[in-house]
Amino acid sequence: MIPAGGNALRCLIVDDSPRFLDAARGLLERQGITVVGVASTSAEAVHFAEELRPDVTLLDIDLGGQSGFEVARRLQRAATLASSRVILTSTHAEQDYADLIAASPAIGFLPKSALSGSAIRDLLDRVSGPRGR
Repeated sequence: MIPAGGNALRCLIVDDSPRFLDAARGLLERQGITVVGVASTSAEAVHFAEELRPDVTLLDIDLGGQSGFEVARRLQRAATLASSRVILTSTHAEQDYADLIAASPAIGFLPKSALSGSAIRDLLDRVSGPRGR
């Protein structure tokens, strides 16, 4: 279940760029999102997601030659992560990957240039709908 409104979202950031990891962590934490961990490889992503059980995982589409789409599928298959959501990120435009994003288990896509706490919350709200418990 995704925390509503004022509750801090627990987020895992997966990206192969240490610079982006630092910048994204700082930005999101200033905007009220709790970054529970960061990972730079697919193996770390799966390990930390299972260990930390974040509400949402921000996942780079291109992990230094590893596929973010494959990582998203691995996270979806992990029974312990049933309530966790994946949001794909990239420096590339969404239309470059539109078909792959649509076919993935991710709930959506955020360009890295548009990353913010409110953008993450808006995407989660759109997917959860008005039911949100």
